Amino acid sequence: MWFRDGLRFECTRCGHCCTGAPGYVWINDAELNALAEFLREPRAVVEKVYTRQASRGRSLREKSNGDCVFYDKAAGCTIYPVRPTQCRTWPFWESNLESHDSWKKTCQVCPGSGQGELIDAEEIVRRLKAIRV
Repeated sequence: MWFRDGLRFECTRCGHCCTGAPGYVWINDAELNALAEFLREPRAVVEKVYTRQASRGRSLREKSNGDCVFYDKAAGCTIYPVRPTQCRTWPFWESNLESHDSWKKTCQVCPGSGQGELIDAEEIVRRLKAIRV
């Protein structure tokens, strides 16, 4: 593991990972239930209004500009306490941890990567295994 000494990361809530080109934010049943409870809306309503079915599973919807439906320019992530695992594990995804160079590229686009708290290798691997993106 090239990151055996750990990596630094602290979310700045800048929104770079929540905005831009369309993509997928996978959400499972447990996360959908937590989201419905957080929003104080019935799960069926939350599922219909805020998610979409994709080939690999259910994903959060996006605004017409590609931003996550729960991203607000002034407030940031409006569901931060119950954000899906995919969001919780950023930037510790396979694509960002393939090599030291891939991590450097991540640090160029994410102001919290390479900054803040030192996350030990064990925790990085735990997050990496939590989701495959």
